Amino acid sequence: MASQRHPKRPPSPGLIPNPLVKKRNLAWTIAIQPPDEQDPDEAPPQQVRLNDAAQPAKTPQPPLPSTAAIESGATTIADHLDHFTADLSSHVLFSPAVHHQLSVSALSSLYEANEGSPNGAHFVIHQHDHPVAGTHYDLRLQINGSSSASWAIMYGLPGDPNSKRLNRNATETRIHSLWNHLIETASPHTGTLLIWDTGTYSVLPRRSKHAPREDPSSQREDSPSRSSSPDATPATQQALLEEAFRNRKIRLRLHGAKLPDPYVLNLRLTKSEDASGRAKSLRKPRTRRRGRTSGGTPQRGQKQQQQQPETSDSEEDGDGDGDDARESFREGDGDAHLVPPAEEADPAADVSALERELRELEDEHVRRSNAYPGAHNSIGSIHQRKWYLSLDRRACGFTKRRHGGKIIWERDDDTERSTERKQGGEDVAGDMEAKARGESACLAFPFYVRGPEYERSVVTGRRGEEILKDEGVTNFIPRKGWTPVLN
Repeated sequence: MASQRHPKRPPSPGLIPNPLVKKRNLAWTIAIQPPDEQDPDEAPPQQVRLNDAAQPAKTPQPPLPSTAAIESGATTIADHLDHFTADLSSHVLFSPAVHHQLSVSALSSLYEANEGSPNGAHFVIHQHDHPVAGTHYDLRLQINGSSSASWAIMYGLPGDPNSKRLNRNATETRIHSLWNHLIETASPHTGTLLIWDTGTYSVLPRRSKHAPREDPSSQREDSPSRSSSPDATPATQQALLEEAFRNRKIRLRLHGAKLPDPYVLNLRLTKSEDASGRAKSLRKPRTRRRGRTSGGTPQRGQKQQQQQPETSDSEEDGDGDGDDARESFREGDGDAHLVPPAEEADPAADVSALERELRELEDEHVRRSNAYPGAHNSIGSIHQRKWYLSLDRRACGFTKRRHGGKIIWERDDDTERSTERKQGGEDVAGDMEAKARGESACLAFPFYVRGPEYERSVVTGRRGEEILKDEGVTNFIPRKGWTPVLN
């Protein structure tokens, strides 16, 4: 049976009209304005849409890394000087109560003159308010073109020649990159860091206590040279520092923006502390067991350690060379809690196995080299060796006199010394740019380091609490118990 095919549907005579459109509106037309009659200030809608479609969508710029992330090594940048000077410039206080002793531009020029140079002799003193180690002051001295050695000083630098606690313990820490000299930052885990003072240093020759006294104001920066030949090239400050460091006796003059001028320190390391520090550096780091710790009676087999106060022994003998600062410093005068072990990582850190392994390898490298990534330990610094620091009162211009049966250290008349220097046409090395313009108000003897609640940055004028605010840190808990040395 043949299948029947249905005929194709004839084409529609026309489109079905829209019943919602009125007939009078069907005659509408669109008149396009010629290009020469268009308003030059107004582009046609279709052209605007084409331009918008042709332009790619703007991707948001990533935020700049925080100074805390850069300081901790979590982030790296190419130009540290540009980044940190821009950050410091944006946080300079203009309060009349704050006397800015060093401008950001002067700091930048000072850093550029020393960074990467074999003749560089840059120093910085950081006030570090750490939540675990507590408040201390880090003295960092440039040792090569890119790195600096560091000592942690709990109570800051001594400033009273007649103080009962003239001496300080200075604990060696890690070798830092030189760009750390530019940092002011804050974070909940590392606390606040501000530039207390900065400038250049000079390594002075060792002086016997029987040698005749020299006027410290007449000592030039290039005077401590070990070369006997007049034609020989003078040794650089880095070379002199390395030599003094290896001899365990450093006589150091700091040309800062805040410290008095002259300001001379003695740093010395005893043989026993040297041997103890080297032995500790060879031990493998111990992992801290998790569990309840008691602040009361120590467990069996453990000795209860008592922290002894800093001694002021050898006050009269600690003013000249390191040989004069005798071994009377007590072995127990330690600020070991100043520098918490870097190997004790946070066990609760949520990191992958690969990242944990990389961190362990990096920590092992830091522990063996005693240098953070990017820094070079060219002088053989050893972590947590305990040095002894004292004010060289004679080199600072003080003379021992007796008044009413009591020995008092008094400084020579500053006006008389200034007149002698002008008549001799001498230019004291290390004078900062701010001093030359008369914008500096240096500290005068006696001075006292009063801690985070009082001390301000020599560059921005900020206190620690203001740096916390600028960095947006609200959950920092400082360690209590730090008191300044005021006697």
